[in-house]
Amino acid sequence: MSRVGKAPIPMPPGVVVAIKENGVTVSGPKGELQRRFHHDMSIALQDNNLIVSRPGDDKLHRSLHGLTRTLLANMVEGVSKGFERYLELVGVGYRAEKTGDKLKIYCGYSHPVEVAPLPGVSLDVEGANRIKVSGIDKEVVGQMAAYIRAVRPPDKYKGKGIRYSGETVRLKPGKAGKAIGK
Repeated sequence: MSRVGKAPIPMPPGVVVAIKENGVTVSGPKGELQRRFHHDMSIALQDNNLIVSRPGDDKLHRSLHGLTRTLLANMVEGVSKGFERYLELVGVGYRAEKTGDKLKIYCGYSHPVEVAPLPGVSLDVEGANRIKVSGIDKEVVGQMAAYIRAVRPPDKYKGKGIRYSGETVRLKPGKAGKAIGK
């Protein structure tokens, strides 16, 4: 049995779950999320806990069991607490500013790059070189953070670019390091 799949999902106060066939709607203080799951997975609400069970031990059912439970847990956490992802701009003159709901990023190109947020995501700028991406859907928050990072990924030689907060960039030695190594 899946260790992830068999763990119950505790329901925080203020979160309401509606289960209808293979669709689940989770609403809480931050908003509402809905998702459809595979028809073989059965989702039940027992003693203020969400429980996911599978019909058999097929390879498909085993793989869907943990996935379904994790997606449900992310939905519950999203509507109760929300998700945040931080990005840092590293480089001389690299900065970001918020204009309306869009983000204007100056990162070494001849023009600033404007990034519009995906639906359900909010973008904030902390200081001049730290971007906060927040929302209730973990998948969309991660996707938005990846879009912003793709504007200027970290350089392998100098480390300049947009990186996730806490990400370590391994720098290559370059030509000078190669000549010394001989």
